[in-house]
Amino acid sequence: MKGGKTILAKERFKLTVERLCHELIEKYEDFSDTCIIGVQERGVLLADRVIERLKVLAPKTNIEYGKLDITFYRDDFRTRVEPLKASSTEIDFLIENKKVILIDDVLYTGRTIQASLAALQDFGRPAQVELLTLVDRRFNRHLPICSDYTGITVDALDEAYVKVEWENLDGQDRILLFSAKRNN
Repeated sequence: MKGGKTILAKERFKLTVERLCHELIEKYEDFSDTCIIGVQERGVLLADRVIERLKVLAPKTNIEYGKLDITFYRDDFRTRVEPLKASSTEIDFLIENKKVILIDDVLYTGRTIQASLAALQDFGRPAQVELLTLVDRRFNRHLPICSDYTGITVDALDEAYVKVEWENLDGQDRILLFSAKRNN
C-alpha cells in the first residue's frame, strides 16, 4: 500500500508509547491483581512493547501478560470473502476479579473490542476492564466503546485507513494515514 501520510514518526512514536506506560504506572503502581492482555495480532505488537518498557520503568513489578485471539468471536467471522486466519491465545492465568488492561493498536468501529470482551469471558469475570490503544479513530465508532489510554486521536473520513508500522516487522515505527479504504 503506497501513498500514506506519516502522522507519527519514530521519535514521537517512542514518546507516545513511553507516555502510555507512565500513565499505567501512575494508575496501577505495582500492578497487583492486574493483568495486561494484547489482542492478536497487531494489538500484541503494542502490548509487547508496553510490557518491555514497563519492565524497565517498573522493574520490581510482576505483570501477568496474555495474548488473546478473537477470530471466532468476531461478528464478521462467516461473512468474509477470505477466511480469517486464527492466531493463538496465550493466557495461562484466570482473570477472575482482576483488573484487565486490554491493548489493541487501533480503535476504529469498536467491533474488535466487543469481540475481545466476549472472548475474555472464557477466562473468568474481571473486576474491571480498561482499554489502551495507540490510535483512536473517534469519529468512526459503531459501538459505544472508548479508549481509557490513548496514544493519539485521528479524525479522518470513513474511507481513510490508519496503519501502525513496527520496526521489527516493517523496518520502522510509525503511524500512517491512507486516503483510500483498505481492501481486506
